[in-house]
Amino acid sequence: MKILDRYILTSYLKTFISVFLILMLIFVLQTIWLYIKELAGKDLDLGVVFKFLFYMMPKLIPLVLPLTILLASIMVFGNFAENYEFAAMKSTGISLQRAMSGLSVFIVILGFTTFLFSNNVIPWAEYNSYNLRKNIAKLKPAMLLAKGQFNPVGNYNIKFTDKSGERGQYLHDVIIHIKARDGKTNATTIKAKNGELVGKESSNVLKLILFDGNYYNDILPKKSAARKKKPFAKSTFEKYIINIDLSKLNDVDIDEKSYSDKYNMLNLSGLDKAIDSLSVKHQTDYESFASTLYQRSNINTLAKKLFSGKENDTEQEEVKLIVQDSLYSSDILELFETKSKLQIVNIALNSFNSTNQIISSKEATTKAFKSNYKRHIISFHEKLALGFACVILFFVGAPLGALIRKGGIGLPMVIAILLFLTYHFIGIFATNSAKNGNFSPILASWFSTLVMLPLGVFLTRRATADRSLFDIGNILEPIKKVFKIKEKESIDYNFLSSYKNEELIDVINRYEILGHDENTRFEALKVLEKRTISISELRENGLSINTDFDTSKTIAKNYREHSIFANTLFWIGTVLMVLFFVFRNNKLPSLASASIELSISMLLLYGIYYVKSMLNMSKFYKHIKRKPPHLVFLILGFPFYMIAFFFLNVKIKEDLKLNCLDSLK
Repeated sequence: MKILDRYILTSYLKTFISVFLILMLIFVLQTIWLYIKELAGKDLDLGVVFKFLFYMMPKLIPLVLPLTILLASIMVFGNFAENYEFAAMKSTGISLQRAMSGLSVFIVILGFTTFLFSNNVIPWAEYNSYNLRKNIAKLKPAMLLAKGQFNPVGNYNIKFTDKSGERGQYLHDVIIHIKARDGKTNATTIKAKNGELVGKESSNVLKLILFDGNYYNDILPKKSAARKKKPFAKSTFEKYIINIDLSKLNDVDIDEKSYSDKYNMLNLSGLDKAIDSLSVKHQTDYESFASTLYQRSNINTLAKKLFSGKENDTEQEEVKLIVQDSLYSSDILELFETKSKLQIVNIALNSFNSTNQIISSKEATTKAFKSNYKRHIISFHEKLALGFACVILFFVGAPLGALIRKGGIGLPMVIAILLFLTYHFIGIFATNSAKNGNFSPILASWFSTLVMLPLGVFLTRRATADRSLFDIGNILEPIKKVFKIKEKESIDYNFLSSYKNEELIDVINRYEILGHDENTRFEALKVLEKRTISISELRENGLSINTDFDTSKTIAKNYREHSIFANTLFWIGTVLMVLFFVFRNNKLPSLASASIELSISMLLLYGIYYVKSMLNMSKFYKHIKRKPPHLVFLILGFPFYMIAFFFLNVKIKEDLKLNCLDSLK
């Protein structure tokens, strides 16, 4: 390893380790805050708390490591640029790629190590942390009674609307369900206006005193007919005490590990097997469901009714041929008597209702199954994408640091956090869309990484070419032209309006002799056009201008007309689309329907005139032999035409001006 590579690697590792430890500490503290409710009031040993944090730390790596690489790269390379170390390297013929080459090898190795870590260590940590959380949740459930929901405590389900007191010991509007001996049904219900929890939090007995309530107890008669009446016994009390034994609930083995089938507890081989098993199960369920629907459809019974309405075999065969003929379009019931019609309709209606209920119940389970299946696919590809994300984020951060030429904590940290949040939220939105929608789960796992890839290529190319991050002039100049913002030192051409036509023609033909620039020629020509003097008339009066400019001007005029019409249609279609949502939310279906139909019509017409204007633009630039606007800008301009319209018109106007100056002889 050369001295330069060793120096860059050493500088990077110092920053990398420092940033990694700081970020890990921040995320661990955030984890404690997030799970404090699960840990508090459980009388846990300090060792159990540390074990919990130890199991949670590997799960933080997918968040901490990419942010660390991004921030460390910006800080280190920004520091090199700020201290003119890159300038010294370039003076000796060392390019940015050469300076990054040694560190790039380290990042690739780190990315592969990250993949191994996510494939082996993170599933192990998820397995242990999930089981530990489940075991901790069984400890001291009385300390976690939440209002507004049923809280299971042994054989009791306790619900209350609110609690008060210094320790939250006073409960209001209490409802308690006590399970029967089978552990499933609720045999007893107690309702009370108020209640009080008495005893210490460390006690194994939960003492609950209820005031002013009723006690409902189900009665199970021996006769089945009497059971259908669901009899119960009711009693009223002013004070009722319940002692709930928590000794069995608190006797929990913290190290028990009974959960092992979650998708994020599996490595690649386990996920691959699980995905195959889920695919086979889905196919089996699909075939079983199809068979169930066929059997519930009563198609055989319906067929018997169809054919039994005919007396002999010949008539039955005729009916079979008619039913089986896909071209038969008449009402098939007309082939049968009234009695048979009623029987057939009743069978079909019952079959339809039964099938509809089965499909409705199956829809929810199928949706949950598909979501679980997609989660397995996402987890599989996220393990692969994490290593690539580390490499790509390095090639985003390193050139970005060289471009902004600022090291330290301030600006690099702000930029790194913004980029990481963009990367992270894109990933979250993509995975959520894949879990709950129709977005591809494979693409969702790679989406944020793929978004960062072109940014890394763009930044690396600009840093290699030693160019600034953005050419501000190229961005501000079109904006100034759109809003007609003039520079302080710009020339005012209002003096031309006082010239006579002959003097203006003389300015155009002899601008150099008269001490004017080329822009003065164009402004003089504009003044003449405002006076409604055509180009042909100016030629007769001595103006020397090429006839090609007439064609350019005509094409530009056609473009302007089509673009104005397209912009108008775009605005009308967009406004009508907004009105559609307004009318729909305000339950005005007729207006909403009319709005969406008109909106679609306007937007379709907009698309036609947008294409026409683009064809005019292509013809214009082909005629003047100049480079047209970039294709990416034209594609992005289609959905954002309200912005692109102004910039494209300014572009056409400027290029027409240049063509005019070239045409003047």
